[in-house]
Parts: sequence; C-alpha cells; structure tokens
Amino acid sequence: MRRVIACVVLVFALSCMALYAGEWTGYISDANCAAKKGESADHAACAKSCITRGAAAVFVSEGKVYKLDKQDEAKKLAGEKVVLKGDVSEDGASIKVESIEKAEN
Repeated sequence: MRRVIACVVLVFALSCMALYAGEWTGYISDANCAAKKGESADHAACAKSCITRGAAAVFVSEGKVYKLDKQDEAKKLAGEKVVLKGDVSEDGASIKVESIEKAEN
C-alpha cells in the first residue's frame, strides 16, 4: 500500500512540474517598455535601443511579461518575434530558457 501511495504522489509531482514547461510565441522586448508597449513588432527599434543602453531583455507573450535567464541570447533577438522554449518559474514571473529562435511570420 505504501508503494502505491508513493507512486501516486510521484506521478502527481511530475505532472505538476510538467505544467510549467512549454513553448510560447511572443516578442523580445526591453524591461522598461514591455508593460507599456505590449506585444507587437511596432516597437522593435525602441526595444533594440533600450537593450543596447543596458535595459534587461524580457519576453512578452499573451499580455504577460517574463524575465529571462539567458540575457545574451535574448538580446541578440531584441524586438523580434520569437519562439521560446523553457520552464516557467513557480511564481510565473520568469522563464528558464531552453531555446530562443526567430519565429516564422
């Protein structure tokens, strides 16, 4: 009986962890303007400029702004529409990036 309970708990824990992993399409923006300008290609020049001047790169998807751990990769794609794969933190505020690729429009 203990083994059955342990297996159920393990399966539940792994299922919860899988909920945080994913793939999203959105834009690489700068931390200063992401909340104001939202998700669009219209502010690409602003994002590139702000990131060049030292602002952190963030990912904007479906109206939510996420902090990113791999800043160097993200900064290369500033202002671009991207496909991002990774794991969302438990608080939902950041993503541990697995990969970032320019999206095909």
